[in-house]
Amino acid sequence: MESIQFIVVAVLSLLFAAFSSSQEIPAGTVLPVMMSTTMDSGKSKPGDRISGRLMQDVVLPSGVRLKSGARVEGQVVETSVPSASGGAHLAVRFDRLISGKNSFRTNVSLRALASMQDVFDAQLPVSAFDEYGTSISDWTTVQVGGAAVYNGDGTVRSASDIVGRTTQFGAVTAKLMPDPKRGCLTVAPDATNEQSLWVFSPWACGTYGFEDLNIAHHGMTPPVGIIELSSPAPIHVRGGSGWLLRVVAAPPDAPSPAAN
Repeated sequence: MESIQFIVVAVLSLLFAAFSSSQEIPAGTVLPVMMSTTMDSGKSKPGDRISGRLMQDVVLPSGVRLKSGARVEGQVVETSVPSASGGAHLAVRFDRLISGKNSFRTNVSLRALASMQDVFDAQLPVSAFDEYGTSISDWTTVQVGGAAVYNGDGTVRSASDIVGRTTQFGAVTAKLMPDPKRGCLTVAPDATNEQSLWVFSPWACGTYGFEDLNIAHHGMTPPVGIIELSSPAPIHVRGGSGWLLRVVAAPPDAPSPAAN
């Protein structure tokens, strides 16, 4: 009897593991991530694993909650250093998010990238030290991209317009907004769904805090999911940088990400 129970439990465990490993996050979902890995166009090699962590809870349409602290994993795809024929390149892709016992396949594009310093500054109050108040609920901060967060009344504003909300714990939610001049357009899911933005403005797009660093390929168009950074100088993106990732649908014939 005990052996039968053991077999049943084992089979159920395998089925659960198979289901968990095959789950996908809906296209359009924004994942605000702080990188743990430092990437360098002169030192990183194709195949090097990279990782970061989700910095704010993300609630999926199904009701599943991806918890802050969930691990986001990927790998370096390609690197090159500046030469007579061109500048430096660094290409990466993110293929998995691990939240608790659940593992989700991911295929993402990059909307905005902020330096470690810009991420740090976005979490500090703009008031003088003696005006900080007794808690962070009194602070006013400025997001990457320029939106103001008023913790006192729980609003995120562009001038006098309310464009998002914040909680007393600092979580920021808003609908993404377009910034065509910086290369970001709005698509249907962005227009209707509030997203978890962490330290980013609703219109944040491109790079912040990096000199001459560009997003050469966001990953929304073929090759889908490949994010490429370019610069005339060597590329060095430190751990602690902020990445505003957005889930995109994988091409129908795309192979499943490796499980390693």
